[in-house]
Amino acid sequence: MSQPNGDAGGGEGIKRRSCGCSKQNFLPEESFKSWGNYTKALKATPTRLLDRLTARSGEHIELIEMKARSQHEMKKSLTWWDLMWFGIGAVIGAGIFVLTGLETKKHAGPAVVLSYVISGVSAMLSVFCYTEFAVEIPTAGGSFAYLRVELGDFVAFIAAGNILLEYIIGNAAVARSWTSYFATLCNHHPNDFRIHVSSFPDSYNQLDPIAIIVIIFICTLAVASTKGSSRFNYIASIFHVAIILFIVIAGLTKANPKNFTPFAPYGPRGIFVTSAVLFFAFVGFDAVSTMAEETKNPAKDIPIGLVGSMVITTLAYCILAVTLCLMQPYQQIDEDAPFSVAFEAVGWGWAKYIVAAGAIKGITTVLLVNAVGQARYLTHIARTHMISPWFAKVHERTGTPVNATATMLAATAIIAFFTSLGILSNLLSISTLFIFMLVAIGLIVRRYYVGGETTPSDRNKLIICLVLIVGSSIATAVYWGSSDGWIGLVLSNSVWFLSTLALWLGVPQAKKPRVWGVPLVPWLPSLSIAINLFLLGSIDKASFERFGIWTGILLIYYILIGLHASYDSVMESKTTAREVNSSL
Repeated sequence: MSQPNGDAGGGEGIKRRSCGCSKQNFLPEESFKSWGNYTKALKATPTRLLDRLTARSGEHIELIEMKARSQHEMKKSLTWWDLMWFGIGAVIGAGIFVLTGLETKKHAGPAVVLSYVISGVSAMLSVFCYTEFAVEIPTAGGSFAYLRVELGDFVAFIAAGNILLEYIIGNAAVARSWTSYFATLCNHHPNDFRIHVSSFPDSYNQLDPIAIIVIIFICTLAVASTKGSSRFNYIASIFHVAIILFIVIAGLTKANPKNFTPFAPYGPRGIFVTSAVLFFAFVGFDAVSTMAEETKNPAKDIPIGLVGSMVITTLAYCILAVTLCLMQPYQQIDEDAPFSVAFEAVGWGWAKYIVAAGAIKGITTVLLVNAVGQARYLTHIARTHMISPWFAKVHERTGTPVNATATMLAATAIIAFFTSLGILSNLLSISTLFIFMLVAIGLIVRRYYVGGETTPSDRNKLIICLVLIVGSSIATAVYWGSSDGWIGLVLSNSVWFLSTLALWLGVPQAKKPRVWGVPLVPWLPSLSIAINLFLLGSIDKASFERFGIWTGILLIYYILIGLHASYDSVMESKTTAREVNSSL
């Protein structure tokens, strides 16, 4: 596979003209300088598309040349302490106060604690994959940069484009939830602080100015300083931990061990169905991986920060679940406000305000970490010229991507202002699971394939094993969702096991991690692929339709603009590199 080469010198040449604010700098590439050039570019689409489908970026390009295109470097101000609290702030939102009650009552009973353990272990597999990449390729692009290096430009763009949409929609919903919880805290109906406009269509007529104010506050924090955002986040997260401790200690004083019987009223299937839903309570750590470029010592800080935050989050979720199930019989747990109603049932109705305060804190830090993460995704995409390089600009004084942050949060604010939670209710991120799966595949490719070194025979074995791993995982998800039998599950899981075993025994690893690596490769990333595909099978049809429509829009944009802009950028870098080498 071809690998475009570039160096710091090439990057500097692009840097001088790629991040200006004049109109021509939004599309500075050769293909867009005239209609004649653009027509020639469109005619060359098949050739260029084939080149981008097969080309893989290089680590040097992502770490040196891409950074140079942002004019200024992001400040390296974060430690493992910052990353750990960013992870906690990103993951522990308001969902824990709702999801636990709903799934305990409907699907798991007190065995919901086992569901949280299963979900936490599953999420940890993805954390391991992200951690190895973030240590080896500490850049702001996160999974976009990792996939560019291992699976190529095209796959990386489609994946990152989808996750940016999920960030915008998800943050809009979270911002509107902030208003609802704030109204509850003030002893009002959730819609009391919204403006009703009867002339607007339903679901778009409850205008939410408070959501706009919250987003502006978050944007100001995210733009001003990443370190400042970190300080705010861990102070707020410590406050949240204090609220969780209050709920646990106060709740356990009203505990009744008899409420733990029966422990698993819905059986093993209920436990696994619940774990698939609760997995989404752990989503958010991927935003932390985009901060690797601003980390002082990635080799040490990233593993401690990411893995530590996931361990703390899993423990917190399990303890909260145990507390809730000991306070009330699972049949009496309220689906919408489980902890508030549980405290009211034991005569502590005032505690609902503490729960609401905890939810508001959770929503605020989720918004902040997502704002920081999504801006860095957008920044690195812009560095590759797949979108306008104007979005890649890093501010000289603050060391933050100002244009990307403001643009993403402006889009979020517009949607949050008009659109009701009914439209934005499905926060189960198909794109996130899709990227988790691709990152796990990318890790296997990274360990087992090196261009120019891996033999064709080993490459073909790798491809066959990956196809069987993915295919058997899809079969497991489909069979689980459509049948109560076990024969199909045994067959599909046997194929997964044998194909992973064949990869482990039959294909030599081509690359070892330099600093920190995922243990038990290929077993852990293969299991991560299987779990993420299994969870994708639990998502509703509407999400897949939205995923398909948005992916179609991304493809159209890529064919008409992104492909030609990024192709021109790569060609310019190669030309510059050759000129530099010839002058030496």
